[in-house]
Amino acid sequence: MATGFRDWPWPLQALFFLGLAVVLIAAGLYMPGSPLASVRNELEQAQQTEKPLQAEVAGLRVYKQRRAELQSQMDALQKQLATLQTIVPEDKQTDQFIIMIQSAATSSGVQIRRMKALPIASKQYYFEMPFEVEADGPYFSVLDFFSKLGRLSRIINVGDLKLKGISSKNNTTFHMNPSSSVTGTMNITTFFSKASDAASASTTSATTTAPAGAPAKR
Repeated sequence: MATGFRDWPWPLQALFFLGLAVVLIAAGLYMPGSPLASVRNELEQAQQTEKPLQAEVAGLRVYKQRRAELQSQMDALQKQLATLQTIVPEDKQTDQFIIMIQSAATSSGVQIRRMKALPIASKQYYFEMPFEVEADGPYFSVLDFFSKLGRLSRIINVGDLKLKGISSKNNTTFHMNPSSSVTGTMNITTFFSKASDAASASTTSATTTAPAGAPAKR
């Protein structure tokens, strides 16, 4: 004899409602054209698109981790470049170089009598800017002068050194310091790297004589 749904025991009614809910949910998820199925498909497509993006982000994290290291390397290279530009500047900076040489001589007790610019020599990566220098002073002061040249910020080479003792037979037009014992000439060479300065400088020659206040013998 058939009985109504309301006459079913409550456990059966609960199972029926549970089964009905499962059917409705499955129909909503998998039935073509249903809103839930469309959302599910969009979610799956988004997940598929996300996978290569996650792989790309993982690769970029490596560069993010190395950013601090790369920045530190760049800072170190910038400092190294600044140091190299001080040692071998791009421009000739002739005036500054002459002042550096004169200051080193004055602080050592050496008198520079003449400083003549010689032709600039072109090398593969740099240019040599030599000067012929005539100087005199006490022997140990001259040694101190050479020592100070070696401690200057620019690279300086001293060559063709010709020194001799001072005697009454020396034919000089300058008043000598009583303590001076040697006089002579030398080539003092410095360097720069900018090619645009070499063309005009290769034919330029400048000579500096004894400073004012050093009267000549009569």
